[in-house]
Amino acid sequence: MEKTCYIVGAGDNSGTDFLKTENDFVIAADGGLFALQKRNIRPDMIMGDFDSLGYVPKGDNVIRHEVMKNDTDMMLAVKKALEIGYRKIKIYGGTGGRMDHTISNIQTMLYASRKGAEIEMTDSVNRYYVITDGAIRINGTSQKGFSIFAIGGTAHKVNIRNAMYLLHDFELSPDNPTGTSNSFIGKEVTISVEKGSLLIVT
Repeated sequence: MEKTCYIVGAGDNSGTDFLKTENDFVIAADGGLFALQKRNIRPDMIMGDFDSLGYVPKGDNVIRHEVMKNDTDMMLAVKKALEIGYRKIKIYGGTGGRMDHTISNIQTMLYASRKGAEIEMTDSVNRYYVITDGAIRINGTSQKGFSIFAIGGTAHKVNIRNAMYLLHDFELSPDNPTGTSNSFIGKEVTISVEKGSLLIVT
C-alpha cells in the first residue's frame, strides 16, 4: 500500500477521521495540533508560525517559521511532505472559517498536483481533489453529486464517463462553470484531463 502523508490544519476538522498506518506520516500545521490532540493522534512533525496555536510546542519534531513569510503554514507542510518523499497527501482542517485560507489551500493542492502528487482535502461536507494531466475515479451517491472546475488555466481534452452528464475532449476554462452539479448514476465515474488541471468537489 502506498504510504500517505496526512496534514492537519486549523480549519474545519469535524471530518477528520483517518487511521495512521506504519508507513504513514502525520504533520500538524500550526493549530491543527489541537485537532490531533483531541483525537489522540501523535504527529510526526509539527510546523508553523504558531499564531493560531497560541504557543510554540517543544520537541525535536517541531519546526517553527516566522510569522512574516511568503508561504502559508499549509504550503510549507505540503512542501515538506514532497521533500521527504511522499506523493500521496491528504489534508484535513483546510476549509472552514476564512475563505481566503480555503482558496489558498486549493492553490496549494494545485502546486502539489503539478509536482506529481496525488492530493485530496476533506472536511465534514466535501472531498476536494486536484488532478493534473491525468485521471481519477470516484464513487458517490446521486443525492450528493460532484462538480469539476478548471484551475490554473484552461484544461484541454476533459472527459467525464459513467455520470449523468458526460464530456468528451472538452475544453474547460476557469471562467466556464459547465462542470458544476453533475450526478452519479451508480457507477464509478472517471474524470480525465489530457493537459491542464481540474478541481473536483464531491
